[in-house]
Amino acid sequence: MFSIDILLNAVVTGILLGSVYASLALGLGITFGILHIPNIAHPTLVVAGAFFVYTLTQWELDPIVAALIGLVPFYILGVALYLFYSSVFERRGGANVLQSLTLFFGLSLVVEILLVLGFGSELKSVSAPYIGSSLKLGLLTIPYRLLIPALLGPAMIAAVWLYLSRTNSGTAIRAVAHEERALSIAGLNPASVKRHAFGIATATAVVAGAALIMVGPVEPFAGRYQIGRVFAIVVLAGMGSIPGSLVIAIAIGIAEALVASYLNPSWSPGVAFAVLLLGLASRPQGLFGAAR
Repeated sequence: MFSIDILLNAVVTGILLGSVYASLALGLGITFGILHIPNIAHPTLVVAGAFFVYTLTQWELDPIVAALIGLVPFYILGVALYLFYSSVFERRGGANVLQSLTLFFGLSLVVEILLVLGFGSELKSVSAPYIGSSLKLGLLTIPYRLLIPALLGPAMIAAVWLYLSRTNSGTAIRAVAHEERALSIAGLNPASVKRHAFGIATATAVVAGAALIMVGPVEPFAGRYQIGRVFAIVVLAGMGSIPGSLVIAIAIGIAEALVASYLNPSWSPGVAFAVLLLGLASRPQGLFGAAR
């Protein structure tokens, strides 16, 4: 039987979930969408960020504060990862897609093993004064454990996009994949620009990890369930379209929530791929086009 309150709650839940998905996809939107580096390890780095936040919350820190503390360490980690990638491939004439995928797949496995060794294979969760309570607005019931992380996504995307579009270094990042020679002529080091961009992308993983573990418990292999979804968001939005990825993520979140509410929750993971196939059939370049 149709119920307006079920529909409203499903749509609102989908919007909030989509905002969380957008934060998960942001780093991949930079590395894959802008730099054209297929970093399939990014969802696993998000999970690593979640465990970083979990560790700091054991000292009574708020998860959001813990994520902010993790920005610099994860930025440094991203710089180190790019230096390794560059030394293996780019300084030797570049890598094909398969070689890059193999490298980052191996990195993902290594991170998962380290997480299991350090934390075990059990689910971990965080606590905060607002986790466990809900906001009631008429027919809507919105858990704060979902509302707070959902606000992190648009805030982080807005901050990153403002940086990429309003600063000289951000413009260099957006240009490096297409105008590398022009950057060199202008006196900029393309490798340095990519290193900085990869650091930013990895730094977003700790904020996304905080959002992920606030929504629900996380285990070391949770990144595997997000790979298809985040790639669908980045590709369907258009390579490097950061604002577009938020729109697509929310659309996928709403579709998943409706499928879970009215059909079968077990079908939800396939929604992202169905939306991707339908979208690319009509616009192969992505709904918002590739960013330039």
